[in-house]
Amino acid sequence: MEYVYAALILHKLKKEINESNVTSIIKAAGSDVDTAKVKTLIASLSDVDIEKIISSSNSVPVQSTQKTPEDTNKKKESSPKEEKSGKSEEQAMEGLASLFG
Repeated sequence: MEYVYAALILHKLKKEINESNVTSIIKAAGSDVDTAKVKTLIASLSDVDIEKIISSSNSVPVQSTQKTPEDTNKKKESSPKEEKSGKSEEQAMEGLASLFG
């Protein structure tokens, strides 16, 4: 993944994405360089328009993974488990009522 990040850094800085530049960034980060991965990355990116990919990925809406209280309430209302446990609870109450009744 660090190789892809190196390529993105070079793209952002408007530098050429080549083996030498990617290798320099990986070394500067304090990591060992795998020349085969660098060559593979450069070959993979040769026909890729990075700017186009970045701009198209920005247009995709991101869905929040956080639940709001409204979402939680909706799930509670429509959850089949709740319905099953509600019936069991009623049956348990009937059983208790018969003990004291």
